[in-house]
Amino acid sequence: MQPPLYQVKAEFFRMLGHPVRIRVLELLQHGPVSVRDLLIDIDIEPSNLSQQLAVLRRSGIVVSTREGTTVTYALAGGDVADLLRAARRILTELLAGQTALLAELQDAQATQDADRAEGPAAPSRR
Repeated sequence: MQPPLYQVKAEFFRMLGHPVRIRVLELLQHGPVSVRDLLIDIDIEPSNLSQQLAVLRRSGIVVSTREGTTVTYALAGGDVADLLRAARRILTELLAGQTALLAELQDAQATQDADRAEGPAAPSRR
């Protein structure tokens, strides 16, 4: 019996749920990159990168080729780059909303601070 589609989707997103894997995919969306260059750009231990690349390769999201001693990785298809662009758009919208809320909170705080600086209101004389 096959697992339900929502479970397969959850596994897919769990596979993407590691910062190194996301960084690798970001770098690969511009074209194939050698392991040596990935190590320079990501600045992690080779064994850690190897583990993360293996996860991506097993999932079928990246492919590798070997020429002599050089191993190069590439995205298996353009849909991954589309997914990363969609994620950037979503995050941009979310962060823009948070930025607007932060500005509103800062304005409210500035108003409150200004009111405090003026001191208590003088009692009215009759």
